[in-house]
Amino acid sequence: MNRVAKTTALSAAVALLITLQVAPLAWADRTTTSGKSKDAEGGRNGRTMYVQTKVQTTVNGSSSTAKSGTLSSADSNWTPPACWYEPAFSPKQIEATVKLWRSIDGVPFIGGVGDFVGDTLDARYKDGRPYKDYNLDKQGEGMFWAAAVNPNRKDDPEASACDKPPFWVDNGDTPEEPLALTPQVLAEYAYDELPVPGTEIEMKPAGATKVNLPTWIWLDRAKFRKISVTASLPGTGLSATTTAEPVSLHIDPGTNDAQTYPASGDCEINADGSIGEPYAKGKANDTPPCGVTYLRASGSDGSYPLQATVTWNISWTSTTGEGGDLPEGTFGATQDVTVQEIQSVNR
Repeated sequence: MNRVAKTTALSAAVALLITLQVAPLAWADRTTTSGKSKDAEGGRNGRTMYVQTKVQTTVNGSSSTAKSGTLSSADSNWTPPACWYEPAFSPKQIEATVKLWRSIDGVPFIGGVGDFVGDTLDARYKDGRPYKDYNLDKQGEGMFWAAAVNPNRKDDPEASACDKPPFWVDNGDTPEEPLALTPQVLAEYAYDELPVPGTEIEMKPAGATKVNLPTWIWLDRAKFRKISVTASLPGTGLSATTTAEPVSLHIDPGTNDAQTYPASGDCEINADGSIGEPYAKGKANDTPPCGVTYLRASGSDGSYPLQATVTWNISWTSTTGEGGDLPEGTFGATQDVTVQEIQSVNR
């Protein structure tokens, strides 16, 4: 074994010795073979080990997971799950993991570590505390469930909440564990995967405008339409689809010296899916259905940070018939707007 392999094995062993009450590092190497999936990664978060999830996500039936932005929950007290427990290992896989750890005792500098780790794991999964003989007599009747972390939230403090070592669940049973994978957890994970488009608005005048001149703002109907993501657990028939539908655009002009249209700054979505109305010749003095009038110039070489934020209604359905609403999501972007004084000529 080369030096890199020895160092890697030693690091893994030391890490496991620190985290004897959680899943061993050797269990974090599973991958799926489906080209249509996006998988959460295995690894470490603080003192906790996580396996790579089997959960796969698809966007409108496509394998594409590219997105322009991530929704933020309008409810500051709610976020998608940072971690959960899911079916991960069969009894034979648990037995094989113990054998793998015992096999590293042939590596120089870490002799005895493999047996120590193996003995620790056997105390839980072989010697009846609480499992006997890795549950080999139940092969095919259930799985050991283990913690997986949401890759979008792996740095959140909540990602350490799933700190239980793998535990047994019979096929068809629902674990008495609040963070166990359920249709709603799948739906909430799909929330994090919604590929919402950017909110760069169309404006007229574009880039620079004049004091007291209405600026028209709109968004293309082809860009802002319903978006859905399905999260599924292969081999179980369990999936949930989360759908986001745009409902309004909020305009924050970036200064108090401005008037928005409507006065609230909330531009509702039109029947055809567009927001606002494109400017047309001859409407320079009309009031736009969605827009802003700046009352003061932005100053020499300055600009106002106009922020446009789209609000999305979120709902979900599942293969179990469960479903409902999730907190609204928002996604916004900022554009610089230069506002100039109207120049007049004295004769």
